[in-house]
Amino acid sequence: MKQLRNNVIRAGLGALYFSGAHHLLRPLLSGVGAIFMLHHVRPAREAAFQPNRHLEVTPEFLRATLCHLRSRDIDIVSMDELHERLVQGRFDRRFAAFTLDDGYRDNLDYALPVLREFDAPLAVYVASDFAEGTGRLWWAALEAVIAKTEQVDVRVGHSALRLDATTPAAKQATFDRLHDWLRALPGEHDLAREIEALCTTYDVDMEALCRSLCLSWAEVKSFAADPLVTIGAHSVSHCNLAKLAEDVAAQEIATSRARIEQALQRPVLHLAYPYGDREAAGMREFGLAATAGFKTAVTTRPGMLFADNAAHMTALPRVSLNGNYQDARILPVLTSGAATAMWNGFRRIAAA
Repeated sequence: MKQLRNNVIRAGLGALYFSGAHHLLRPLLSGVGAIFMLHHVRPAREAAFQPNRHLEVTPEFLRATLCHLRSRDIDIVSMDELHERLVQGRFDRRFAAFTLDDGYRDNLDYALPVLREFDAPLAVYVASDFAEGTGRLWWAALEAVIAKTEQVDVRVGHSALRLDATTPAAKQATFDRLHDWLRALPGEHDLAREIEALCTTYDVDMEALCRSLCLSWAEVKSFAADPLVTIGAHSVSHCNLAKLAEDVAAQEIATSRARIEQALQRPVLHLAYPYGDREAAGMREFGLAATAGFKTAVTTRPGMLFADNAAHMTALPRVSLNGNYQDARILPVLTSGAATAMWNGFRRIAAA
């Protein structure tokens, strides 16, 4: 089903490009700017089974995106400047910001050198447990479990299942099924229990995986010393805030910020909601971020920026640079606003 959805999206992006419709729609839909969302930036991997491929782009595609923005005379700005332009209504030039979620080491190793070539600022949102080396990157752990076995035995509800993992296609189907099950569990403790059980059964060390992928506090501090870099908060444990009691969700946000501020000895003014979709960040979470005093908070809801977003600074949309669609031809479509407008049913603001 997810492969079908990817194929449909790819076909839609291609249709917008080859028809030239994005040129006609750009004046209506491109807004005043965009916030680009990334996770990993690293060289392409060869493995046939890569269920989290959508979370990574190559340095070459990032460079192509920056070249495209420069060719359209779009300013690349920090999140502080983006906030200022929205508040002040300074829209004489279009602008874009680059944001990277979770705090992966490849952001330092591969993304920063490319962004430096263009003197382009970036914001990196760090989940503090990841920097501690104790985080639960359950989607990466699930990939590691399925990659190393030919069948997965798991109890889902009252049913004991044996899922096929003999081929890349079977592994992908098993990943999709278990990923959706884990995300749908009622609480974060349920997710933790189930992924820890799978990791124990299939000998995957989740903390070692976290340490191998994520920046340590020393690396975050080194990263933050670069004048192009802003470090933002991304909760303590990368939890679904909407599933938590309000006081617990507020504590996740506050503690994450406090840990980062203690490590860096500077204020943390920007937040990214973990997962960031409608099931993980809504009006309550937007209010918590505003009450906590964040200048901006970003979602994963797709959308361009418009003047009206100035009234919703803790519910900002983003444009995903998705590893499944690394074709430079789609970049004019993304920056035209046509793709996100179609996804949103042509609503400019989706902050409810």
